[in-house]
Amino acid sequence: MKNLVIGVVGLAAAGISGAASAADLAARTYPKAPPAPYVSPVYDWTGFYIGINGGWGNANNFWTLQTPAGNFPEGGTNGNGGTVGGQIGYRWQTGPAVFGLEAQGNWANLTAQHTSIAAANAGFDNYSNLDAFGLFTGQIGYAWNTVLLYAKGGAAVTDSKYNDVITGTGALVATSSDTRWGGVVGAGLEYAFAPNWSAAIEYDHLFMGNNTNNLTATAGAGLFATDSISQNVDLVTVRVNYKFGGPVVARY
Repeated sequence: MKNLVIGVVGLAAAGISGAASAADLAARTYPKAPPAPYVSPVYDWTGFYIGINGGWGNANNFWTLQTPAGNFPEGGTNGNGGTVGGQIGYRWQTGPAVFGLEAQGNWANLTAQHTSIAAANAGFDNYSNLDAFGLFTGQIGYAWNTVLLYAKGGAAVTDSKYNDVITGTGALVATSSDTRWGGVVGAGLEYAFAPNWSAAIEYDHLFMGNNTNNLTATAGAGLFATDSISQNVDLVTVRVNYKFGGPVVARY
C-alpha cells in the first residue's frame, strides 16, 4: 500500500510539472487571412434612355431655277440658327463595345435669304427655313468606364419652307413647303456624371439630296417658279440623357 501511494503521488507530481511547463510555452500564432480583392465599379451603358438636346445648326440650300429655256443656278441660302429637341434609344454593352438604336426629333429655326443670281429671276430673293428634322440611327461605340466615344448613322427627315420675295421690300410672292428624306452620319463623346445621368456633345451631317419644288404664287394661286433645291445640314448639339437600369457592375 505504501508503494502504491508513493507511485500515485509521483504520477500526480509529473502531471503538474508537465502542465506547468506547457503553461510556460508561448501562445500559438495563426497567419492573417489575405485581404479581400478590390472591387472596381464599372459603368454599364446597357439600357433604355431618354433625353433632351439643344444647340446650333446650319442648313445650306442651293437653288436652281428650271424653265423651258433651261436651268439657271440662283445661288444658295446658308441658314444658321438654334435647335432643341429630344431623343430616345436603347444601348447594349459587351466588353468595351457599345451598340445602340436611337430616334431623335427636333424643332429648328435655320433661316436664310439670298438674292437670286439668275437673270430669269431678277429682282427676287430666295428664302429658306428649315423648321424641324428627325433622325433614326444606329450607333457603335467604345467605352472607357464612364466615357463613351461613338459613331452613328442612318436616316434623316427634314421639313422646310421655301419662298420667293421681292428684293428690298421682302414682300411674299410665292411659297412652297418641303418634307424630304436623306441620310445622316455623326459622332459624339458622352460622359456618365451620375449613376443614371450622362451628358454628351455630338456632331451630325445630313445629306438630304435634291428635290423639285413648285413655288405657288400668293396672288392667283398659280405656279410662279419651279426650283431644284439641294440641301445639306450640319448640327452641333449638347445632350443630357437619363438611363433606366443599374448603373454599375463589379469587376475584380
